[in-house]
Amino acid sequence: MPGETVEASAGSVATRDARTGGGTAWLLGSELLTLFRRRRTWAMLGALALIPILIAVAIIIAGPAPTGRGPAFLSEITNNGLFVGVTAILVAIPLFLPLTIGVVAGDTIAGEASHGTLRYLLIAPAGRIRLLLVKYAGAAAFCVAGTLTVVVVGTLVGWLLFPIGPVTLLSGATVSVGDALVRLLAIAAFVTVSLLGMSAIGLFLSTLTTVPVGAMAATAILAVVSQILDALPQLEWLHPWLFTHYWLGFADLLREPMVWDNFIDNAVLQAGYLVVFGALAIGRFLTKDVLS
Repeated sequence: MPGETVEASAGSVATRDARTGGGTAWLLGSELLTLFRRRRTWAMLGALALIPILIAVAIIIAGPAPTGRGPAFLSEITNNGLFVGVTAILVAIPLFLPLTIGVVAGDTIAGEASHGTLRYLLIAPAGRIRLLLVKYAGAAAFCVAGTLTVVVVGTLVGWLLFPIGPVTLLSGATVSVGDALVRLLAIAAFVTVSLLGMSAIGLFLSTLTTVPVGAMAATAILAVVSQILDALPQLEWLHPWLFTHYWLGFADLLREPMVWDNFIDNAVLQAGYLVVFGALAIGRFLTKDVLS
């Protein structure tokens, strides 16, 4: 398959760089080059970019949504195009972003094993722990790219198709366009942080199998299960421990002044998942017999 040829050749690039002793920076550069040379990666980013485009085009064709119907801020788009990016993020978080992150994170180790390049990476002086760190950094880079794609494309489309002006926040205060753009970047940072715990889970699952699809599907399914559990009031005691609990908690960034409590709580929670599942991934990978 052409895609497999590209990925195999990219894997050989990473192997060659590791053998030359280029260090972590070379290994990371090769990983990012491999990730962002794949057609699959750009197809997923293109799919994420379609979300704000479809929302904006639907509003242009069908007219503004009734107040209180559809995703939050949908009815505000015709008044201010900056709300396209915020609405698109709200639509992307529950399903589309987790699916793409699941694909990338689940492919980190299992993908190398399925293409037969993992053994050669480990023969080279890369080191198993360093390889895991680089693989996770690649998944985290995609979290940044995916989130920024939705926010940036949403902002540009909103700017082109709708009026742009000062933004009225949830607290009732009005801020300038420049201030609103800073808040959009803060929202993108919040969402990126929210996905880091899921990436660690995907990395761990990827060390358990040589079948990438299995790790990808399991990672995405866990995100869905976590969101379902978070919606059940009977399990309220469990909610603060679920990695998806704060995914929609960036509303406080749209107040004046901005409230950072949810951002901090979310970062601490995701760091906990990173530590736990990162340790599990290291423990599994250090003792794993690599035959492919």
